[in-house]
Amino acid sequence: MSDSATAAASEGHAHEGKFHIFVQVAMALAVITGLELLIVYMPLATWLIITILMGLSVIKFVAVVWIFMHLKWDKRFLTTLFCIGMIIGGGTLWALLLLHGAEASTPVGPAYEQVE
Repeated sequence: MSDSATAAASEGHAHEGKFHIFVQVAMALAVITGLELLIVYMPLATWLIITILMGLSVIKFVAVVWIFMHLKWDKRFLTTLFCIGMIIGGGTLWALLLLHGAEASTPVGPAYEQVE
């Protein structure tokens, strides 16, 4: 067998060993999604529901990125690049949400004043 055929065969076998991990993570994600659905219908304060849902979403995101995007098995440099991009993207999203919040987008002027 040539070196490229051996490398391709060993790469195929490497994914077979990870199959059980992929299934376990998928089941955990399904359970977390079920919890999210239950939490939405619980009689809790809105801020608590949103906080719990955001936390569970972060857990799901990290699980998908770490396992299904193979960052766990990638070189540390590539994982660092991905994390830097996510931090920049998250910071941009946060800044845009602050800039275009509900108070900042309220129209002002005589045409928008309520007539009594």
